[in-house]
Amino acid sequence: MTSKPPQREPSLAGQTVVLIGGSAGIGLETARQARSEGAEVILTGRNPDRLEAAAAEIGALRTAAFDANDTQALQQFFEAIPAPIDHVLITAGGPRYGPLLEMDIADVRDALSGHAVLVLEVARSARSKMRPGGSLLSMGGTGGRRIDHRLGVVSAATATLPPFTAALALELAPIRINLIAAGFVDTPLSASLLGDQLDERRKELQTILPIRRVVTAGDVAALAVHLMVNTALTGATYDIDGGQQFV
Repeated sequence: MTSKPPQREPSLAGQTVVLIGGSAGIGLETARQARSEGAEVILTGRNPDRLEAAAAEIGALRTAAFDANDTQALQQFFEAIPAPIDHVLITAGGPRYGPLLEMDIADVRDALSGHAVLVLEVARSARSKMRPGGSLLSMGGTGGRRIDHRLGVVSAATATLPPFTAALALELAPIRINLIAAGFVDTPLSASLLGDQLDERRKELQTILPIRRVVTAGDVAALAVHLMVNTALTGATYDIDGGQQFV
């Protein structure tokens, strides 16, 4: 008679995860995986209908529809959360492409600092509600590390995030902060950006990437959950692009 192996305890049991931009893509998939590991999840997003559908699908604890770049709305959201928070993932926002000389000065300022400012505002608003050892996760990219006239200001904006994350980790301690740097991820956002070229891009990456497949939202979500669970990790940048930056 063989004995059954002991069941593994859910790694996020009793914890609360907040997804800023959690109604679709990487945010929603991270919410799914966090729920499967026993966490309660709180979703935010700009589209109320999509947010409601996502919350119903995964059984979210609560939701809030607002623009994450609205500082007052962001502060009010965290003030309204009654229970302690353990982890926050920020997927809201995205890079701005285009020739530098054709960009409005205000857009350049926002492109260079917008994501770092959002992360800082979340850190300030969430800090008093977070348990020691909890984590703040933000999203960056690997594609912007190369200089290309098609990328414009993206390369400069990308370069600011790793040292910003490391510096903020010292100030937030014992709350942890890490940066996830992704390449192409097969999400609705990628579909909206590439349009008719999506299938062609998928086929190209399946051929040239060392992993011989595209990176999915599930891959990134698995990394995010690991960074929540492993309490030795802070101030670092974690690449997840299937080797895209090397080819």
